[in-house]
Amino acid sequence: MNIKHVFFDLDHTLWDFEKNSDLTFQKLFKDYEIDLDIAIFLEVYKPINFKYWRLYRQEKVSKEQLRYQRLKEAFDAVHFSISDQLIDTLAIQYIEVMPHFNHLFEGAIDILNYLKDKYQLHIITNGFEEVQAKKMKSSKILHYFDQVITSESVGVKKPNPIIFEHALSVAKATKENSIMIGDSLEADIEGAINFGIKAIYCDFENNNTKSNTFETVRSLFEIKQLL
Repeated sequence: MNIKHVFFDLDHTLWDFEKNSDLTFQKLFKDYEIDLDIAIFLEVYKPINFKYWRLYRQEKVSKEQLRYQRLKEAFDAVHFSISDQLIDTLAIQYIEVMPHFNHLFEGAIDILNYLKDKYQLHIITNGFEEVQAKKMKSSKILHYFDQVITSESVGVKKPNPIIFEHALSVAKATKENSIMIGDSLEADIEGAINFGIKAIYCDFENNNTKSNTFETVRSLFEIKQLL
């Protein structure tokens, strides 16, 4: 495929967002003495969080609205009484605490070691600017990447073509010699393909999504068969 540049998404692709997020909430509930079954909370929180991230990508909510409203809506859904002040505190502490948890998906270090001498590796992420580098340092993967492009630094989010154009520019890459690897069909895969970049979809939840326009892997190990 003449690939020279591999662009990875971070959360849900290399960095195990769900596991690290769950551990963060467990710590915060304990620290702030929130008397609520964490499993019940997380069951309703996760789809709400997913919804707000989609709205955030679509520029329909701000970063501040996402951070507050996802918590407010989740606590309301389980009929748990909590002050706005405590929700604000939890929203801030969630962002502060989460990067200290450093779980990666199985095979992350293995695939990065496999790729690093063959390609230039980069990150394109919609995650918050102030925490992405911390996550990567904590999980000891920052050194693998030449460029880390965040949506906040560019001013637009995946799947907006501007962020892919910017990524190619700073990496000194071309559409023809680049490939995008990520877990979001909308943001990573369709965004890359519509811009003209090849893509590999990380279908870790086995949604059985197949296409003639992109490759699909069920684990990071399978990337070795493609690159």
